Amino acid sequence: MQPVTSAEIEVQKPDREDQVRRIIHIDMDAYYASVEQRDNPELRGKPVAVGGSAARGVVAAASYEARAFGVRSALPSITAKRRCPDLIFVTPRFDVYRAVSAQIHAIFAEYTDLIEPLSLDEAYLDVTANKQGIPIATEIATRIRARIKEVTGLNASAGISYCKFLAKMASDLNKPNGQAVITPRNGPAFVEGLAVKKFHGVGPATAAKMERLGILTGADLREKSLAFLQEHFGKSGAWYYDISRGIDDRPVRPDRERKSVGAEDTFMTDIFDLNAARAEITPLVDKVWRHCEAKNLHGRSVTLKVKYADFQIITRSKTEAAPFGSVAEIVATVHSVLAPLFPTAKGIRLLGVTLSSFADDVERRPDDQLQLEI
Repeated sequence: MQPVTSAEIEVQKPDREDQVRRIIHIDMDAYYASVEQRDNPELRGKPVAVGGSAARGVVAAASYEARAFGVRSALPSITAKRRCPDLIFVTPRFDVYRAVSAQIHAIFAEYTDLIEPLSLDEAYLDVTANKQGIPIATEIATRIRARIKEVTGLNASAGISYCKFLAKMASDLNKPNGQAVITPRNGPAFVEGLAVKKFHGVGPATAAKMERLGILTGADLREKSLAFLQEHFGKSGAWYYDISRGIDDRPVRPDRERKSVGAEDTFMTDIFDLNAARAEITPLVDKVWRHCEAKNLHGRSVTLKVKYADFQIITRSKTEAAPFGSVAEIVATVHSVLAPLFPTAKGIRLLGVTLSSFADDVERRPDDQLQLEI
């Protein structure tokens, strides 16, 4: 899709003027890797992977030079090294990433207080009534990207639209270091021509299920009735029904609460022993508990994630009637679902713990999980 001019976003509006939002999705380009290349000139222009190692772990972020070889985030490090033999692995510096993220969010605050962070490197901004009084959302996005470059030396891309879903999709259209607009007039047509597997929030399993149902594109999705989608996708059916029509009424929520908080760790050597696995659970729970305490979150459900040496992933969950009251309670519950997995014939390369079902929780979109680094 080609970006439209800033004038077009002003004239292409639905009849009800009061319902039109101007939403910007800012997404930093290869954020962790770009910070490392900024701070270490020797890494510039070279394929860089942040996280893991040449033998263990997974890629947390990859530079664009590495992406040219098919290296992506969440790719096993050993696979990444196979695809790109010259790949340089860099240990993550999350304290630096958080500090730079704070600088970026301070820039956002110069334009609006309606900021919904999704992670350290991306956020939604509602600039409908912005602090600078600028009527053109594309101009605001341009200024924000320029300020980010000036203050941090990093590039950002932006998507501008009338709803969050399309702003998110638009930010990928002209990456890196670009921006694009999806207007109210061309939003529905854009969705119709998009493969459902590229929809934000539609994972591989859901995309495969849709394919089995004959749904390959947004146009295919739009042909299905609300009843059909609810029958096959439950509560998410109404969401798919709306976005296939370019409809997303979710506001930008500065105080958005996370649906779950999780932490996970990949081990240098595979774990075969139950006691060794138990020993790894406590630091994971500690990290999740500290974050939840700081945010005053009280969860009733805990999920154990296990990734085996062959990369098979399984999860085990347990929900209590009342929120967990201590680290010890969560650890005991995780131990109870961990024990039946032993003895195991194949080693465990990763364990993760997630807390969810927070008190007074409301239904969220599927992108509301926070994953903590460990």
